[in-house]
Amino acid sequence: MSEEKKASTEVSKVEADGGHIVFADEVIATIAALAVSDVDGVSAMSGGVVEGITEMLGKKNITKGVKVEVGKEEAAIDISVSIKYGYKIKEVCEKIQEAVKAAIETMTGLKVVEINIFVQSVVFEPVEAEATHAPKKKEKVKEKEAQPVPAEIVEPEPPRVK
Repeated sequence: MSEEKKASTEVSKVEADGGHIVFADEVIATIAALAVSDVDGVSAMSGGVVEGITEMLGKKNITKGVKVEVGKEEAAIDISVSIKYGYKIKEVCEKIQEAVKAAIETMTGLKVVEINIFVQSVVFEPVEAEATHAPKKKEKVKEKEAQPVPAEIVEPEPPRVK
């Protein structure tokens, strides 16, 4: 049993003319993470508790939220992400799957058989700096009287579910 685990977690060997090509799991995870970061609508990669603790200790992990299983000829990837509010989640996930599959198959020659996307959260964009640095109450009243509030500053309410 320890031999099976050792073989599946360390490297992937691909037959080539004159020898073997070996891919570490971290290499495939890095390729997948870079492909995900290029997709519009992805806010961040979401990792588990262990990855959160290592990040708090100061270690940046580019492959946070990516789990990879690599065989001799195939790879399967699990990706956890946070999506920006306002994007169609299904479309963003499909773009992630396409980007990751194309990147891994092009760079390594491995066949990607499965890409599972786990949407961990929806992230709202932070309010502009002007709104966070509110003037004093007296100044605020004077500004409201002097200038009407443009429609662009008023943020729409999130949709309500019945």
